Amino acid sequence: MAKNLLLEYSQEFAVECEKLCKSIRNNANTAFQLRKASSSVFANISEAQYPQSLPDMLSKFKIARKECVEAESWLKMLLNTEVVDEATFKSLRNLAGRIQRMLSASCKTIEKKMNEK
Repeated sequence: MAKNLLLEYSQEFAVECEKLCKSIRNNANTAFQLRKASSSVFANISEAQYPQSLPDMLSKFKIARKECVEAESWLKMLLNTEVVDEATFKSLRNLAGRIQRMLSASCKTIEKKMNEK
């Protein structure tokens, strides 16, 4: 069976964000929001593996992409408030960007398939 890189990257992103959130002593709300958004990315991509239909899969991928952008915003907040260092921020931002690009490409492919029907 082929590797599902999108699923693997989203799980890695959620796990790394969870580890980061556990290490944060202050900024509990920001950590909570980051935890929610990053885990939602993984959950929606996981759910999209067994969609009811192409529109269902597209919806899950679009939600995951939105949540990924939100998680990136919370990471930026943590960087700007000096809760995380720049290296940690860049690592997670790069992973989020990779996921977003893969989701965008997947959405285009699904939309194309739906328009062909």
